[in-house]
Parts: sequence; structure tokens; C-alpha cells
Amino acid sequence: MTHIHWEEAFCGEGNNCFRLGTDEDGNAYISVSGQEDRYVSDSREALRTMIREIKAGKADHLL
Repeated sequence: MTHIHWEEAFCGEGNNCFRLGTDEDGNAYISVSGQEDRYVSDSREALRTMIREIKAGKADHLL
């Protein structure tokens, strides 16, 4: 069984909290806080790329 190391939650207004996690096999995870048994998973490099793209403003249209 994979052990996921979850980071502290990133929260917006209200109860909109997300958690990021990683495992020893190089995978990354994103989940809604409190629902860590249901997650989206990809490589750590994919997570790095997504974070860089968000920081570069490529998701600003979602705000």
C-alpha cells in the first residue's frame, strides 16, 4: 500500500481546502481536505509543471 505524505491544507474562503501529497515512488497527489482517500495522482514533475504554470498566470482566467 502506498503511503502518502500530505502537506498542510491550502484553504480559500469557507471550507475550500486542498491538500498536496507525495510518496516515495515519485508520485504527487491532490485532494480535497478531509477526503484524502479520493485524489488525483500524477508524477511529481507534472505537479511542478502545474504549479509553475499557475504561478505564471496561465490559470488566472479561473479566478
